[in-house]
Amino acid sequence: MDQSLFEAARAALLCPEPAAKCAAVATLAADWRAGRLSLAAAPPPRPVPVPGRPPRPRLVAPRELPRRKLTNPEGRAAFLHTLAHIEFNAINLALDALYRFRELPRAFYDDWLQVAAEEALHFELLAGHLATLGHAYGDFPAHNGLWEMACRTDDDLLKRMALVPRVFEARGLDVTPGMIERLRQVGDEAAVAILRRIHRDEIGHVAIGNRWFRWACERAGVAPGPTFRALLAEYLPGRVRGPFDRPARLAAGFTPEELDELEALSS
Repeated sequence: MDQSLFEAARAALLCPEPAAKCAAVATLAADWRAGRLSLAAAPPPRPVPVPGRPPRPRLVAPRELPRRKLTNPEGRAAFLHTLAHIEFNAINLALDALYRFRELPRAFYDDWLQVAAEEALHFELLAGHLATLGHAYGDFPAHNGLWEMACRTDDDLLKRMALVPRVFEARGLDVTPGMIERLRQVGDEAAVAILRRIHRDEIGHVAIGNRWFRWACERAGVAPGPTFRALLAEYLPGRVRGPFDRPARLAAGFTPEELDELEALSS
């Protein structure tokens, strides 16, 4: 009998060791493509307050994270560690979407398996570069804001698609070009190449979030624009930040009207 995609995704989600989690994602994607995973009924999804993660990094409030300069190797390593932590969380977010949301078109699971696989690659690239600087994932503190939002939206596909890809991941599109320039200025061309790859892939991830947010709105019979604004007001009041990378966001499926509204909210 074929294994359930949902249970396989849950097993990968709860895997604590980063290399093993990345390997589990690769196996998950290969098994799905080969038809060895089914969408048959599985036990109902359960909350996952703590996903599989290693004992380190130590999680702290965002305000407790020290600011570091990229002009020295330690500061650059801490900066890249922050990005690796974001990508590790993104693996878990994609796996949680696969595990949690049921009775959806097969294309949904195709999309989020692609996201999980690409986030795993991003993490591996960043962890590998960290190693060249004498560090490993877990060496610096990190915060848990992204997973906290996952927990707050684990009851509703529409909320998850609105607030994770369209807010948190889309913010990555805005800030990554500046990160690339800062790393270029300090001569870290390897990191520049990694971030270019991440930026390209993340445009696709935000596009996937946009597609399924609009699909969920259509299913619920609600208008995307007012629904998104209402969710921002409820979950992230006063926390819409600009400036926005309009070309990247347009490529990821935001409309000019949506971007105008976001710019008004951020001013």
